[in-house]
Amino acid sequence: MLIVIGGLPGTGKTTLARLLAARLGAVHLRVDPIEQAIVRAGLARHPVGPAGYVVGYALAEEHLRQGLTVIAESVNPLAVTRDAWRDAAVRAGVAAREVELVCSDPAEHRHRVTARSVDVPDLPLPDWQQVVARDYEPWNRAHIVLDTAGQGPVESLATLLHRLELP
Repeated sequence: MLIVIGGLPGTGKTTLARLLAARLGAVHLRVDPIEQAIVRAGLARHPVGPAGYVVGYALAEEHLRQGLTVIAESVNPLAVTRDAWRDAAVRAGVAAREVELVCSDPAEHRHRVTARSVDVPDLPLPDWQQVVARDYEPWNRAHIVLDTAGQGPVESLATLLHRLELP
């Protein structure tokens, strides 16, 4: 199965994806380190553009073909990126579930964005103004929406597992 987790920076994507991958024994595929590797290789500068996502799609499909569950995590701001993740699952012959994380409390969301630390060396993190000004298309098909405001990671994981109908 492919589980695609998207949402604006600071909504809890990485934390939740890591917890979910550990719980399911799944591969956690995160676009940020892929993009930073492309930058370190001298092939691009930030913003990288579609290259990190394209590598991510290929890796996801490869892992899915090996019978592994993949948690694909990225902002996923455009319908075209969401479609491409689903296409990778279709080509691999597995189901795909899409999850959008939101933080409905602007003060909490802002605090998360401004208080977090870099966990990928040299990855530039967006500031609050960049997060709220970011191009982010509405999702155009049924998907799980999980509001992480006011709850901790363990509570969000329990909610997500229930919504995904997983043990």
